[in-house]
Amino acid sequence: KLLQLKAQLGGDDGKHQFVLKTAKETLTGKYGEDSKLIYDLKDQGGELLSLRYDLTVPFARYLAMNKITNIKRYHIAKVYRRDNPAMTRGRYREFYQCDFDIAGQYDAMIPDAECLKIVHEILSELDLGDFRIKVNDRRILDGMFAVCGVPDDKFRTICSTVDKLDKLPWEEVKKEMVNEKGLSEEAADQIGEYVSMQGGMDLAERLLQDQKMSQSKQACAGLSDIKLLFSYLQLFQVTDKVVFDLSLARGLDYYTGIIYEAVLTQAGVAPVTTDAQNGAPSEESVSVGSVAGGGRYDGLVGMFDPKGRKVPCVGVSIGIERVFSIMEQKAEASAEKVRTTEVQVMVASAQKNLLEEKLKLITELWNAGIKAEVMYKKNPKLLSQLQHCEESGIPLVAILGEQELKDGVVKLRVVATREEDDLRRTFQDNRYWTLV
Repeated sequence: KLLQLKAQLGGDDGKHQFVLKTAKETLTGKYGEDSKLIYDLKDQGGELLSLRYDLTVPFARYLAMNKITNIKRYHIAKVYRRDNPAMTRGRYREFYQCDFDIAGQYDAMIPDAECLKIVHEILSELDLGDFRIKVNDRRILDGMFAVCGVPDDKFRTICSTVDKLDKLPWEEVKKEMVNEKGLSEEAADQIGEYVSMQGGMDLAERLLQDQKMSQSKQACAGLSDIKLLFSYLQLFQVTDKVVFDLSLARGLDYYTGIIYEAVLTQAGVAPVTTDAQNGAPSEESVSVGSVAGGGRYDGLVGMFDPKGRKVPCVGVSIGIERVFSIMEQKAEASAEKVRTTEVQVMVASAQKNLLEEKLKLITELWNAGIKAEVMYKKNPKLLSQLQHCEESGIPLVAILGEQELKDGVVKLRVVATREEDDLRRTFQDNRYWTLV
């Protein structure tokens, strides 16, 4: 389905390009250290503009401009980042995201749990391989930084460094905190103890009793919500794939509460049962890349509202090219043919000079709502037509020949099995073409 979607999305024509760029100040101050990845440009009048970095900030501005306080929606569109591309991993500078967001004043963790349920459902149905969904809370991170001795003005920059733990070993992350960010070695070591912890509801309960973390009201509020979230996820039957991971930071500045990220794993999903010593999963799993992420951003809409009115929001973003890349790699590894067309029937001819008859037949198919295709040649070879079906993944071929025309039938061939059968052409009010 996603490959078909990719073909349908195509490119943007000129008249739609205006939605991709916005005034630079709209994006300023929303992405933390990731702001350096924003594409800046000027229009002909010299106005400073930027290509949109994600779909979340434009969505928040839309809510504020139209005074919308309650909406549930999805959005698929292009975004742009001045990142280092990695084609084999589906990492590009211009790519599609699919976002799902819930905006409105609701009871705690109910819409958040639904977002995680949606991610679980999508990744399960696409069958991309084993995955896990890591969850954390910005309030827990900020409380953790506070009790570990991080100065208030360094919270966001240390958060961005912690966010690199999925790519760098702890020693490299600690080095950046101490040498580049000016954090004391003692504070960094205390952070290291916490960010190694993973688990489920049991870990949230232990941290609520932790001597240091219990001193932070902010952290306790986040931990209580994590417990509530896991109780809803149990009802949604998705806790087998969800892990509470204190190393998850997500560097974007606009997150205010729950945050999450879905990653594919090579060795299997890390179980939620934890090691008694450090709260880490008792079985290691190797991440092969993030495919989705999101969280709660309750203050973002208020940044665009003239009166600062806030609209609580939570959402998730799925990287479509990342998903395509994994699906294509799996298909290549299994030698599986990926069907990239919705065409159901190829109209083919066994002899020459049958173009008019093929066009008559394909018209009947189109009028009946059947997706059909014909080669744009007067006298193509039958073998070429059959090879085209195999390469494109077209499942059926309707073959016309002089004998078929004489008998009033069509020879229907199943491409995969090469089975053939002669079928009569039946009309019902000129709306249906039925194979009987």
